Amino acid sequence: MIKVEDIKRIVIEDKCSDKKKTARKGQEYYDGDHDIKDYRLFYYTDDGILIEDRYRANYRIPHPFFAELVDQAVQYMLSGGEFIKSDFPELQKELDSYFNYNEEFTAELSETLTGCMTKGFEYMFAYKNAEDKTAFQCADSLGVIEVRKNDTDSDTEYIIYIYTDRIEKGQKKINRIQVWDKEQVYYYVQTDDGEIEKDKSAELNPKPHTLYAHGKDICYKGFGYIPFFRLDNNKKQISGLKAVKELIDDYDLMASSLTNNLADFDTPIYAVKGFQGNNLDELQQNLKTKKMIAVGESGDIDVKTVDIPYQARQAKLELDEKNIYRFGMGLNTSGLKDTNATTNIAIKAAYSLLDLKCSKLEIRLKQFLRRLMKPVLNEINECNKTDYQLNDVYFEFKHEVMSNAQENAQIELIKAQEQSTRTNTLLNLAAQLDNETLMQNICDVLDIDYEEIKSKLPNPNEAEEDLLNAEYALDSAEVSDGELETQQTVLNMLDDLLEELK
Repeated sequence: MIKVEDIKRIVIEDKCSDKKKTARKGQEYYDGDHDIKDYRLFYYTDDGILIEDRYRANYRIPHPFFAELVDQAVQYMLSGGEFIKSDFPELQKELDSYFNYNEEFTAELSETLTGCMTKGFEYMFAYKNAEDKTAFQCADSLGVIEVRKNDTDSDTEYIIYIYTDRIEKGQKKINRIQVWDKEQVYYYVQTDDGEIEKDKSAELNPKPHTLYAHGKDICYKGFGYIPFFRLDNNKKQISGLKAVKELIDDYDLMASSLTNNLADFDTPIYAVKGFQGNNLDELQQNLKTKKMIAVGESGDIDVKTVDIPYQARQAKLELDEKNIYRFGMGLNTSGLKDTNATTNIAIKAAYSLLDLKCSKLEIRLKQFLRRLMKPVLNEINECNKTDYQLNDVYFEFKHEVMSNAQENAQIELIKAQEQSTRTNTLLNLAAQLDNETLMQNICDVLDIDYEEIKSKLPNPNEAEEDLLNAEYALDSAEVSDGELETQQTVLNMLDDLLEELK
């Protein structure tokens, strides 16, 4: 078992690692905590001393483009509904209960994908829920540490999971630390960055992965594996922020500087000549309240305004925004404001970069889901006495894309007109085609399975016999003129049907 002093050393080393620093920066930008918030203004005095300027406007405005890029990708990947499928109906029903129609799993998977793209990697861990079924929950990668016996080993020996439980009296931070191996969990507690001690509040320490009652006895069982699964954003586990961070910082700086200029020069400067007064405060007060001042015979007032060159900044902001969506591989909705004038081809082109990014991550997501599937299939087989394999499950992601409703309606109208024309053409050729050939072609046009309705179609011979019987009954019956007209109409309809069948 790993020693307490080793746990503290590993936690400190992990917190200072470049990998976790990059991950924390990605999380900060997702939360809107950009570097612009630390922006400060300085000036040099006549003596050459550098002093911070606390009187000029210094608005520091973050623009959370990165959060939008991440949320776009997550929603796009999960927009198609069920994505875990099987050709076996019984297995599909079980998978739906675990994954597709399980709202808790969908929410946790969404959190995992968000953390993966934000920080470069994210974890899910497995546990037994109240129904004694395997369930999954997202684990913050900033608090997960993989411990291997040797740096060259591929298998993880322990997982250290650390998280802040609460903050006492607004100052002391209580950290909970869990050390997971293949059979059990060890619980520890730490106050701020102090010593790590065993958690005395835990009833069982160490505790097996699962506890269940067998009669009056309490039984223990380990999973036989460390129930933490990692989803990587890319091979190097780098956040998606890296490609766009400098562009976002530049946008923040340009926008904030423009705001500062507007704030500093939003009021005119008054040049007053011949002012009859001794106090400039009186002049300023009169300008604000009375909107007038008194000057001498040779007095005058000149209002000076400053023209702010905002055009260059505005052009730079538009260029930065375009490049953020371009290199961040996202959907820039500003180009799709007028959907009535935008064709479906243009909309699909706008989605191309987002689709490319999600397609790359989708490959890793399928590998990740296949690892989650192993314990679930084992549980299904154990409960139902079945022998399903991983090959019986496949993953299929369908994505929803915006479209032009007016163009879609026009396409459907053209299809309906084409279908009507083809059907009428076949009916005009009814005399040259046999009944079966005619019905097969009509079913093809109407997208109907001919084999399914074949048994329900009327037999031409039977239809002809029914027509002759109806004519004989009409001739032999004594009917009124109104009834005769009605029966004749029915006979005409039967006659037309018989002709079509022939």
